[in-house]
Amino acid sequence: MADELKIYTKGGDKGETSLIGGTRVAKSHERVEAYGNLDELNSFIGLIRDQDIDAHYRDVLIHVQENLFVAEALIARDPEKQAKDLPSLSEDDVVMLENEIDAMNEHLPALTNFILPGGHPTVSLCHVARTVCRRTERSLIRLNQSSPVEDIIIQLLNRLSDYLFVLARKTGKDASAVETPWITKK
Repeated sequence: MADELKIYTKGGDKGETSLIGGTRVAKSHERVEAYGNLDELNSFIGLIRDQDIDAHYRDVLIHVQENLFVAEALIARDPEKQAKDLPSLSEDDVVMLENEIDAMNEHLPALTNFILPGGHPTVSLCHVARTVCRRTERSLIRLNQSSPVEDIIIQLLNRLSDYLFVLARKTGKDASAVETPWITKK
């Protein structure tokens, strides 16, 4: 039992936490904000995965969640200290999302208008995850202005938001949900 992770350490009781590498920072630090956003996104991806969706999409989402944990670890490390044995992301992870987007798009009608989020609970969850993904991407870009963030992480988040949009459309089609176009009033 010595290797079991303890849930509470009391180390954060005064508003600080430790980065990977041991550096203490405020819980309001932009690095903590960024990996917190990644964690929130990962939770919403889990909610999508829990829906009645095709098994293939569940498998893709598990892969996405694993990549988000990698991104969290990379962001949670102190960039000034040598990281020990952290996993990495690759261009293949971005290409996988692009291939999935292309495959789903083959079965969807062409977009001619913006689409209002909604029409089915799974569709709505995909759109919520997409907007959390966009917020997460913005927080990573903000962090990158003061401390380098690996380009691959920002690319992955950018493509993931696109994937979530197309997944919303595809799961909607699979559930026979109605897509409501946004028609501007003149």
